[in-house]
Amino acid sequence: MSESQQVTSSHYVLTPQDESAKTNAIIAYVLMALGIFTGFFWLIGAIWAMVKRSDAQGSIFVDHYDNMIKTFWWGLLFWVIGLVLAFILIGYLVFLAVWIWSVYRIVKGLAQITSNKPFNG
Repeated sequence: MSESQQVTSSHYVLTPQDESAKTNAIIAYVLMALGIFTGFFWLIGAIWAMVKRSDAQGSIFVDHYDNMIKTFWWGLLFWVIGLVLAFILIGYLVFLAVWIWSVYRIVKGLAQITSNKPFNG
């Protein structure tokens, strides 16, 4: 094994590309986590994930980028649906459900990536 590789507790060997993909995914997760409370960073985190996804292609962390991008787009869709339904008050329940679902996906992603595991691993 070369010096640039390390064996992790979950038996994955991280290449320099994996390390870079992991770092960029963590940055995106943190931005999206901040965005749960501010909104602005949610968009920045999603853009970061979209821009850096191609760099992660072939790494064990590429599905984390898919998770963040899907979480953004589905969250945005249901936020818009919640906005439309807000005038009959059910939209606020949609907002709450989207918020809880997003928090879950971000926390799960951070838990998996800090353990050097794929999102669905």
